[in-house]
Amino acid sequence: MKAARLGHTSSRRVSAMTHDDIQCCHIVSVVESESGFGQFMDEPSVCVIIPSVRNSEELEIALDGLSNQTYSGPLEIIVVGPSNDPGKSVAESKGIRFVDDSGSRTRADACNVAIEASSSDLVLFTDDDVIVPEDWVAKLVRWFKKNDVAGVGGPNFAPVEESTLWQRVIDVAFCSTIFTAGTNYGKVGDSDLSEVSQLPGVNSAYRRSVLEEVGGFDQGAIGAEDVMLDHRIRMSGHKLWTDRTAIMWHRRRNLSRVKKQIGNYGLVRTLASNQYPELHAFTHSMVAAFPPIVIAAFALFFWGAVNGGLAWPDFWDISLDRVPMGTERIAVHALPTLMILYNLLAWYGSAKGNSPSKSAWTIFLSSIVTYTLHWNYGIGVLRGKWRIFRGRPGLQIDDRSRD
Repeated sequence: MKAARLGHTSSRRVSAMTHDDIQCCHIVSVVESESGFGQFMDEPSVCVIIPSVRNSEELEIALDGLSNQTYSGPLEIIVVGPSNDPGKSVAESKGIRFVDDSGSRTRADACNVAIEASSSDLVLFTDDDVIVPEDWVAKLVRWFKKNDVAGVGGPNFAPVEESTLWQRVIDVAFCSTIFTAGTNYGKVGDSDLSEVSQLPGVNSAYRRSVLEEVGGFDQGAIGAEDVMLDHRIRMSGHKLWTDRTAIMWHRRRNLSRVKKQIGNYGLVRTLASNQYPELHAFTHSMVAAFPPIVIAAFALFFWGAVNGGLAWPDFWDISLDRVPMGTERIAVHALPTLMILYNLLAWYGSAKGNSPSKSAWTIFLSSIVTYTLHWNYGIGVLRGKWRIFRGRPGLQIDDRSRD
């Protein structure tokens, strides 16, 4: 693949096809219809790309898992990162290829560099903080026997035995069926292979031909690079799928880092929707209303309390026989009422989710994490909208510096 073919920009590119090109396409289509693997006569060659920055300890664990895959076809592993990153020595000590990211400032740009440096039929992506099941590659690759599979992924969960209590709670909150704060974690299909609109960047596989067709990841994208890539793939007429059994064990960060991560998600998803209006979702905009609603509820509570709305000790007596339900009392009651409803919905969503870390205790605590995620995601969305309003969206800011 030539370097100029990767790093999608918003400008349209038109290419002319010669008579030989058309004949070649016809031959390929015949091969696809007659062979099990579409254009692949044998098991396709695979390249697994791991972008890594200053996380050599966890990277080593990920590489150990990838080095013990059951897949019998050609398999290459590439770690891509800054040339002075400690991950380089870890990769090379295991005989795994390390690719200099050529000064890339974003994960998307680093992935494009790695794609250009490889030549496999299929390209898989994961992160440096995962525990890789030995059959992960084989489970994803098997679906490319179907010609309508442009890409396939699977759910990702926190490794239960190797996670702290709060990491398990975070996983339960991430996998909620109601409140997800923009995450795509823990999503499983209704069958072994189900069509989806987006693949998680930590657990995804694509045909190289499709990546070439759409020009790879958007240049400079951070956080929403997989969202934008998958959107362009689907807009090109291709289909994406998820395999509910192709699980990736993905370590969750501590709560302080998750807050920053989710705030960044809100920001970059808003910027991505500005670039691709089709990505705009009402639910993401709704989360932007969460911080103002919380602030307003607390303000009303204190205003009502100062003006006699507490009506103590008859606070919970809403029969109106003793204390009329005036504006002050309504203002005071709004906050605890919203808190009760919010917790009930958060607990229900966590209980219905697919996280293997579910327990009575983690479900109970998940409402705290859910609130934190919604607050930070909402702030991120508002930051993005403010940048767009000012006409200066600027660079997307990663939660892990590449300097």
